[in-house]
Amino acid sequence: MADTILSLNNASLTLAGNAGPVNILNGITLDVRAGETLGLVGPSGSGKSSLLMLMGGLERATTGSVTALGHDLTTMDENALARFRRQHMGVVFQSFHLIPTMTAQENVATPLELAGHRDAFDRAAEELRAVGLAHRMGHYPAQMSGGEQQRVALARAAAPRPRLLLADEPTGNLDGANGAAIMDLLFGLRERYGSTLILVTHAPELAARCDRVVRLCDGRISPDRKAAE
Repeated sequence: MADTILSLNNASLTLAGNAGPVNILNGITLDVRAGETLGLVGPSGSGKSSLLMLMGGLERATTGSVTALGHDLTTMDENALARFRRQHMGVVFQSFHLIPTMTAQENVATPLELAGHRDAFDRAAEELRAVGLAHRMGHYPAQMSGGEQQRVALARAAAPRPRLLLADEPTGNLDGANGAAIMDLLFGLRERYGSTLILVTHAPELAARCDRVVRLCDGRISPDRKAAE
């Protein structure tokens, strides 16, 4: 597929458990088109978050391959994967993962500085304004609400203008109003930069906003279907 930005070919993930190896994902084959929004849904324990981690190179496939932007992530070492994510991916987690000793602006600027952007703090300020946090730039995570911390996390993910934007239950720790606002911002950032958005969610209304929805069950993927179907 000419416009494929990410591809998994018979990818499996097995992790060590107390009682022996545990099969988390089994033979996942999936192509993601450049610019689309893809929702990953399914019951708890179905492998949604693990699949997202494979896509981001945060877990390494036990068998099969994961290719992003023409690079086989399964053959890259940890340093190469970190550089690749810094250059091409933005990741948003349910638990924010902000650095508590850094201000909002410093949290957003850090990946830009690591990537060598001399205007890191200016770009960080721009992204914080875009998510409605111009008044919080100098505040630390402990001084902000959960919704505000997730906005900082969104700004941090979007600041490098990523080709791929991965979000793992980004509204899971938020109330309904804050969750809806975060999703509006996430889809808005995706449109702003033309990123490909891959979203793990339990919420049907969020999945319905995606171009395509993929359902997982017991570590296996069901046939793709349109969100509206």
